[in-house]
Amino acid sequence: MAHLLMVESWVGSMSRLLPRAIQEAGHTFTFLTRDLHHYLRTAPEGAAHPLLGARDVVTADTNDPESLVPYVERLHEVLGFDGVLTSCDYYLPTAALLAERLGLPAPDPEAVRNACRKDATRRVLEKAGVPGPRFAVHEDRAELGAAARDIGFPLVVKPVDLCAGMFVRRVDDDGQLAAAVRALGDFPVNARGQRRASAVLLEELLDGPEVSVETVSHAGAVRVVGVTDKSIGGAPAFIETGHMFPAALSGAETEDVVRTAVDALTALGLTDGVVAHTEIKLTSAGPRVVEVNPRPAGNRITELVRRVTGVDLVAAFVDVSLGRAPDLRRTDTGLRSAAVGFLVPEATGTLAALDGSGLRTAPDVLEAELAEPGRQVRAAGSNNEYLGHVMVGDTEGAGARVRVEGLLASLRSGLVIR
Repeated sequence: MAHLLMVESWVGSMSRLLPRAIQEAGHTFTFLTRDLHHYLRTAPEGAAHPLLGARDVVTADTNDPESLVPYVERLHEVLGFDGVLTSCDYYLPTAALLAERLGLPAPDPEAVRNACRKDATRRVLEKAGVPGPRFAVHEDRAELGAAARDIGFPLVVKPVDLCAGMFVRRVDDDGQLAAAVRALGDFPVNARGQRRASAVLLEELLDGPEVSVETVSHAGAVRVVGVTDKSIGGAPAFIETGHMFPAALSGAETEDVVRTAVDALTALGLTDGVVAHTEIKLTSAGPRVVEVNPRPAGNRITELVRRVTGVDLVAAFVDVSLGRAPDLRRTDTGLRSAAVGFLVPEATGTLAALDGSGLRTAPDVLEAELAEPGRQVRAAGSNNEYLGHVMVGDTEGAGARVRVEGLLASLRSGLVIR
């Protein structure tokens, strides 16, 4: 039995999946957070949050690595950790740093920092010759305008240090660019109280569908578990509306995106102690890297993979965080594809009606979680405003995506927001 230190967590499904994986493996964990109430207020009424299954809950300023390192070193002397991990992007560099300082298994902290900063990722991949969009990074608005004209509209505006598609926007002219940059400037501190970088990333708008490559890195080798497809909506934002695993690609397309993802991870130095989710566009000019996430995929992708292959990427994350070889053996689950679709609100107001009663009796529905009427909602601008999701499986082939899109269409017909 091992004892892990979990430094913060996402509040979505990974806050349930990761504690479960730790406990099912027979391990324990200490949960380290600066604000326990951030998690308690997201727990279902009358239920204890899974993170409270920790052996110990410790409060410290996780936003200040300089003071956190010596504090955790003292904790380690008392509690004895065997690994350090987090599911939250904002604390991935901190977790890697702590593991390194404690002499525990860890990916290279600089590699993790570079992957978590979109501008650093672009520079590293460009230097290594890994294909991506043309880009520019500036703080000054005049320089951003000149760079935008050099790259050419339409283009994509991105913060360098936010997640879940927050403030990522397509812009078609100077006016839209100025508005997008102002919106970023009005959000100087992220949801975890960390001051944001003022730099803005501009990227060439890439054509083609988007996929992600799910990988596990251990002992210097990157192993590919599979490729997931993505549905994107919400223009001018880029909101993930659904996923299917495995992606319905040709053999040549799969080979190309897999090679590109492995090249990106290798260039960044993410070849040990990492479960990664690398997003790639299949453009008319070939695969182009969108971003590299050095943690397990969110939005239920890990569950799609598990449902189809039997491979538990969250359990693999626990294993590699302990320096252990992950179990990536596939089993025949009976499913040939699985897909998840997200209900994205298009209006702001109060959820008055949403009837999903028929979903749970459908034989191919694997999961169905929907918001209750009375909830305050707002028109979605990122992946943070979903009203729920539906997951289905297909035992015959790649039909799961079409099926889940049909179910979502039915849900939308009964959705009322006032």
